[in-house]
Amino acid sequence: QVRLVESGGGLVQAGGSLRLSCAASGNIRSIYTMGWYRQAPGKQRELVAAVTDGFSTNYADSVKDRFTISRDNAKKTVYLQMNSLKPEDTAVYYCNADILGLGRRAYWGQGTQVSVSS
Repeated sequence: QVRLVESGGGLVQAGGSLRLSCAASGNIRSIYTMGWYRQAPGKQRELVAAVTDGFSTNYADSVKDRFTISRDNAKKTVYLQMNSLKPEDTAVYYCNADILGLGRRAYWGQGTQVSVSS
């Protein structure tokens, strides 16, 4: 069984930084695109950033130049470095990964809360 486990959320003041991690485990043969999504109260879940297995990245316009996504294939882990955080970044952040195990499908982590105070 494949699992994604996130860590690194918390409470930070505006202008501060946090680093999120998401580690995949289980019966994994390949990991393709990995990404981070977020969902604020009363809003739809949105893509924050994604990185392909070829290390191509894309970002939501709202986080460009502030957030950096990266991955370590040996550790089956994706990271999200968040700098210059704003109150509007407050949300539950979810890890997502396209994984080939017994079959190929997308998996979600349980979510980690990021709260930014003004």
